[in-house]
Amino acid sequence: MTVTETRARTSPEPRTPPQRAPQTKSVLTFRNRLSRWDFRYSPYVYIAPFFILFAIIGLFPIVFTAVISFQEWDLVRNSGTFVGFEQYLWILNDPKFWTALRNTFSIFLLSTIPQLALAIVIAAMLDRNIRAKTFWRMSVLLPYVMAPVAVALIFSNMFGDNHGLVNNVLTDLGMTAIPWHTDPFWSHIAISTMVNFRWTGYNALILLAAMQAVPREYYEAATVDGANALRQFVSITLPSLRPTLIFVIITSTIGGLQIFDEPRMFDNTGEGGAAQQWLTITLYLYNIGWGQFNFGRAAALAWILFIIILAIGLINLVITRRLVRDDGGRGVVRPRRRKGVRS
Repeated sequence: MTVTETRARTSPEPRTPPQRAPQTKSVLTFRNRLSRWDFRYSPYVYIAPFFILFAIIGLFPIVFTAVISFQEWDLVRNSGTFVGFEQYLWILNDPKFWTALRNTFSIFLLSTIPQLALAIVIAAMLDRNIRAKTFWRMSVLLPYVMAPVAVALIFSNMFGDNHGLVNNVLTDLGMTAIPWHTDPFWSHIAISTMVNFRWTGYNALILLAAMQAVPREYYEAATVDGANALRQFVSITLPSLRPTLIFVIITSTIGGLQIFDEPRMFDNTGEGGAAQQWLTITLYLYNIGWGQFNFGRAAALAWILFIIILAIGLINLVITRRLVRDDGGRGVVRPRRRKGVRS
C-alpha cells in the first residue's frame, strides 16, 4: 500500500452543511392583526376626542373670527363684504379703545401683583406644620368656588357710594366717603379687590403643591448651616417654584387682561361707567358685538386683544425666567473640560 493510498483513506471526507428546511410565512389571523392595530393606533384613538372637540369648539371659532374681522358682517343675511383692515383701523382710531386699554392694564396691575404676592405668603403659611391643615386649605379655595356674578354683586354693594358697607364704616369713623363709582382709581381698586378675593386662594393652592414637592433635605441642611426661615424661603423655596411661578404669572396675565364679570356687574348699566371709568377691553368688545351688533369690529377687537395678550405673555415669560432663579443655578461654577484631555 502506497503512502498516497493511505492518506486518501485516512483523510476525512468533506462535510456538507445541513440544509435548512424552507421557512414558510406565518399567516396572521384576524385576531393577530386586530391586536397589532390596537397596539399601533389605539393611543391616537384615545386622544382623538380632545383634538376633535378643540377643532370644533376652539380652532374653528378662532379662524372664523379672523375671517369676520376683515368683513362688514351682516347678521341677518349671515354674510359679509370684504373691507380689509378697515375694522382694525376704526378700533385703533376710537378713543374708547385706548381708554379701555388703559383701564384694563390698571386693573390688571392692581389685581395681579398683590394677588401673586399674597398667594405666595398664604402658600408658605399653609406649608407649615399647623393644625387643621385640610380646613384651612378648603377655606382658602371657597372664594374660587363661588360664582363670579355672586362675588361681583356682593362687592358692588359693599363699595356703594351712598349706602355701601365700606363708606358707612368710613363715615362712622369720621372719615370721608370714597367715590367708588365716579373716580377711576377707586373704581379700579374696588374691581381689583373682587379679582383678588376670588383668585388668590386658587393660586395659593397651586403654589402650595409646588412647595410640598421641594425635598425636605434642603431645609434640613440649611437649618444645620444656620439659615433662618426667611433665608430658607428666599434661597430654597422661591428658586424651586420657578416653573410654577411662570405658569401662575402667565395664567394670571391672560385672566387679568380678559376681565369681564367684575366690571360688568359693578353697576346697573354694565357700560363701564358714565365716563368709561372702568371700561375694559372685553366689556368694550361685548358692547360693540351685542350692543351695536357690529360683529366685524368685535372680531377685529378680539384679535387685537389676542395679540396684546400674546405679547404680554411672552414678555412675562422672559422677565420671569431672568428674575426667578433655577434650582441651584446661581453661584455654581461648573468645571470646564480642556481640549485634548479625556476624562
